[in-house]
Amino acid sequence: MQNIKQAAELIKNARYGVAFTGAGISVESGIAPFTGAGGLWNRYDPKFIEINFFNMHPAESWREMKKIFFTDMEESHPNKAHEVLAKLEQKGFLKGVITQNIDGLHQKAGSKNVQEFHGTIHTLSCTGCGKKYSLDDIDLTEEPPYCICGGVLKPDFVFYGEGIPYLPYQKSTEMAQNADVMIIVGTAGQVMPACSLPLAAQEHGAKIIEVNPQPSAFTGTVTDLYFPVKAGEFFAELEKEI
Repeated sequence: MQNIKQAAELIKNARYGVAFTGAGISVESGIAPFTGAGGLWNRYDPKFIEINFFNMHPAESWREMKKIFFTDMEESHPNKAHEVLAKLEQKGFLKGVITQNIDGLHQKAGSKNVQEFHGTIHTLSCTGCGKKYSLDDIDLTEEPPYCICGGVLKPDFVFYGEGIPYLPYQKSTEMAQNADVMIIVGTAGQVMPACSLPLAAQEHGAKIIEVNPQPSAFTGTVTDLYFPVKAGEFFAELEKEI
């Protein structure tokens, strides 16, 4: 694979390496992306994860969420890309991962410092009292599931119309600004404010390695090394070099 040795050297010599991942990294784990070929929004109307719709129609929203998110994501497993990113962190080549994904596959693979920019499906919060629950403790046959206080439970991922949680936003921004190498994997770079993070990394002097079968908004602007391949293929080759 052309330039793989150069990418490996950048990663091995990084003072502060960071990965920035999107839906594309989880496609090889059987999770459909939101947009593009086979994208969820080509088949479903995303109104069910608009916060105003959820507040007015929680049962309908939960019915769609269970069908589209919870079954596939709960049953999915990390792929080669997740696994190698976790190994890079264990070896000290990466400080952590910033992910736009809500599937928890980075943690399943063994990554420790994971900033979930858009939240997670694995915890829920009461819209009434704010009490948090683990997904494992909730009976999803209820539509919607309720808190012990009687409030409706909402998954802890960012719905349309909601802001990014403060701590993940702050920590992700700090990581991007401190990075001297950033590996972008499987994101089109079209969702704000997440897509500003690679720009911040580049502005602070980071070298940008991008892995994406199709060019993204980053490819012709901030990317230094571009690999137009699937994530699993790239990381299998990278592992041989590191």
